[in-house]
Amino acid sequence: MVASLVVWVLSALLVLALLTQGRWSAALDRRGVRVSELPWRWWLTGYPSTALRIRVTWRRMADLTGLTVSTRPDHRIIGRDLVVQGRSLRQRAPRLSWPVPTRTGLRLHVILHPGQTPGPYLAAARAMEHAWRVHAVRVTSPRRGVVVIRVTAVDPLTGKLPVKGLAPAAGLLVAHVGRTEEGEPWVIDLRRVPHWLITGATRAGKSTLLAALVRALTPQPVTLLGVDLKGGVELGVFGGRFSALATTRAQTIGLLGGVLDEIQRRTGLCRSARCRSVWELPDADRPGPVVVLVDELAEVYLTDGSREARDEAERCGSLLLRVAQLGAALGVHLIVAGQRVGSDLGPRVTALRSQLGGRVAHRAHDEASAQMTVGDLHPDAVAVIQSIGEDERGVAVVTTGGGWMRARSAPLTPEEIDGIATVAPPPHALRLKTDQAQSPKEGEKE
Repeated sequence: MVASLVVWVLSALLVLALLTQGRWSAALDRRGVRVSELPWRWWLTGYPSTALRIRVTWRRMADLTGLTVSTRPDHRIIGRDLVVQGRSLRQRAPRLSWPVPTRTGLRLHVILHPGQTPGPYLAAARAMEHAWRVHAVRVTSPRRGVVVIRVTAVDPLTGKLPVKGLAPAAGLLVAHVGRTEEGEPWVIDLRRVPHWLITGATRAGKSTLLAALVRALTPQPVTLLGVDLKGGVELGVFGGRFSALATTRAQTIGLLGGVLDEIQRRTGLCRSARCRSVWELPDADRPGPVVVLVDELAEVYLTDGSREARDEAERCGSLLLRVAQLGAALGVHLIVAGQRVGSDLGPRVTALRSQLGGRVAHRAHDEASAQMTVGDLHPDAVAVIQSIGEDERGVAVVTTGGGWMRARSAPLTPEEIDGIATVAPPPHALRLKTDQAQSPKEGEKE
């Protein structure tokens, strides 16, 4: 009787909601809740079937993957001096919470039995994907004795990303560049992680991410400086928004030298004010942030074998390393992109890579390239990087909060690129005292 009453009440509420959709949908839209963008199909059909499949298969799947434990000893004494050892026939599966739905999947909590560790759950993630027929399963352990299983039912990074309507991220040096595999905005916070390394094969999405960063930082009072030794074909399209753009190694030396001079000036300001960073200075005295974007790092180090070219490459490597070491607390941020960032490029590349705390790894042709980017932080993410397909341009593995996630950057339209090119640098933008690093407009006049 009670069950029938509940069914009738829920059915009546559903019919009422459908009849009055025009009113409550418009009201929610005015409050910023886009009803049409909510995953109704997943919540109403996909989630119930997936949650039921998880509950039905959990005990058997846990037993086959070694997640169950026995409440009885694994040995028994027979007679006076004979011990028989073996696995108990009565195994107990860990207690599983009810699946909580998310926008792209669901989340579960598992209470570990005494003696268990998260390791077997990490190893069983692939088995869970196949048993539950979902896109991906991520296993983490936020606290002792608990394992969190995040299930992604359908990959949200497939298909075409919206190129318009990306909400500006709140806060200075916070950039909204795309979305994550959980359907949430992909936000890069340079205040929290000051320097970033972006790697990937050709046409994997490195330039798309750099462009998305430029789009997000353009409205902000931030000085943008660029190093593009491919003739400026990638960063040069943004025109005068860059205060300076270096397209040769000689110009790169001048640009980075000017940045180091600015770092020394800011160091003096902080020392005089007895502050450890520019963010502790009063608003009136605080210099504006500077972001240096380097596209295709290998071009900075590779030479033709001549002594002059080797000296220039060595000088560029030293300057980049010093900017990364000294700039974080002084509002100077470095974003470096390249296909490979290994010691084969030069003796200082490994030291530079260690200073770049944020890591973004796009599709890689070989395991070594993926290992150079995230292998020292998250070895389990190397296989995920290699599994990114050629048709998934912009999809990458991103290190975040002590873990990693998959994300995809949103490409720019030609109209957005033209709009950014007409934006002038902010009034307080850094003006380099060198004629080697010229603005794009000055280069056009020549």
